[in-house]
Amino acid sequence: MSVTGAATGRTAQVVRRIGHGISRSIDTLGRQVVFLVGALFSTVRAARHYPRETLRVVSEIGLGTGVLAMVGGSVAIMGFLTLFAGATVAVQGFTSLGNIGVEALTGFLSAYVNVRVVAPVTAGVGLAATIGAGTTAQLGAMRISEEIDALEVMAIKSVPYLVGTRILAGLIAVVPLYSLSVLASFLSSRIATVVVLGQSPGVYDHYFATFLRPTDVLWSFGQAITMAVVVMTVHSYYGYTATGGPSGVGVATGRAVRMSLIAVVTVTLLISLVLYGSSRHLHLAG
Repeated sequence: MSVTGAATGRTAQVVRRIGHGISRSIDTLGRQVVFLVGALFSTVRAARHYPRETLRVVSEIGLGTGVLAMVGGSVAIMGFLTLFAGATVAVQGFTSLGNIGVEALTGFLSAYVNVRVVAPVTAGVGLAATIGAGTTAQLGAMRISEEIDALEVMAIKSVPYLVGTRILAGLIAVVPLYSLSVLASFLSSRIATVVVLGQSPGVYDHYFATFLRPTDVLWSFGQAITMAVVVMTVHSYYGYTATGGPSGVGVATGRAVRMSLIAVVTVTLLISLVLYGSSRHLHLAG
């Protein structure tokens, strides 16, 4: 009986721990949802009451601060990321298509893959690594130094002033940043195919123009805007709720980057399923 009672007690402890873990997870998810919804609605107040702070954050996002400003900020980082990603698509595509004798279709691969997958995902990773991580670190430092509490004492709504302005700035800055990223991926693919690999520029341009759909480009921008909203809200949440001193800010930044990278890939998957999941045709034009 004692052995049975001990086993029953251990089982009950395990069940309680599992129940507490599930309860904590649900509570955390609920707090995140409430914060994210409030942060999205706070962008309206931020646009009305804090336009100067929004413009300052836009400048900070685009050009960076401190050491990051020396290399050109997010503009240079996202440009170089998509530049090399586009070149990789060209090299791999030219080699793979050449194995079956259709390397002339490298222009098709550039127009098709860069717009739908490579440029959005690479830009999303760049957003998370630069803008997002910086946002978490800034808000986390303000939280542990009690600057956010000081704003509340001065009757300044901290969520619209700190979070809403950053989400709004991300929406404003992502369009030119993503335009640069798409152009960099197109340019690098053409240079790698025509200059480095020696394909005829007329052949490349013909297949590139044939398979490039303007609607795909527009949906790609919509995907980038969605990723910018998700990245900024995720990083703002982890920075705003950071605890545990400087080490806690580092932990929050790491968790935010991990979550935002998962979110970027998830957004890409869902949008691809919605837009192209049932598509069984390619755009052919003369």
